[in-house]
Amino acid sequence: MDHVRRTETGRLQGQPRAQRLKKMRWQLLRRGSRVRGQARTKLHQIVRSKLATGRAWILKEAFQHFWTYRSTRHAAAFLQSWTTRALRSRLAPMQKAARMLRRHEALILNWFRAKGELSSGAVEGLNNKIRVVTRRSYGFRTYRAMEVALYHNLGHLPEPEFTHRFS
Repeated sequence: MDHVRRTETGRLQGQPRAQRLKKMRWQLLRRGSRVRGQARTKLHQIVRSKLATGRAWILKEAFQHFWTYRSTRHAAAFLQSWTTRALRSRLAPMQKAARMLRRHEALILNWFRAKGELSSGAVEGLNNKIRVVTRRSYGFRTYRAMEVALYHNLGHLPEPEFTHRFS
């Protein structure tokens, strides 16, 4: 999304249409329902002007509907439709995202099959543990030493005996 805006701003440099895109980075990245006031008016102007940035924003907003589906079949149909629209949009970053979504479609649709039965708590706990060990291993000279520390900590292995005696 932001790549489209930056590219278009560079292409339109010096033209009055480029002024519409100025200082809109964060508003374009926000969910449409959360953009308020004057920024919302500017956003509607961008969409009406038929700039590439407006088309990319519409595609981004349309994809938010994907997460509201309950049925895997309906979600798959929406995903197929959305990726087709994105591939035809002539916007390289959106085409790249659409190709990535198509490559991982089966894995993405697993989210609908699980229907909230799985908790990500265990994974989050593991990520936290990895972050702590990584922070502690800044003094290690090699990646291999950090990797050994991770295996050691995550596997709850006993502390190795020292090869030296400190007196």
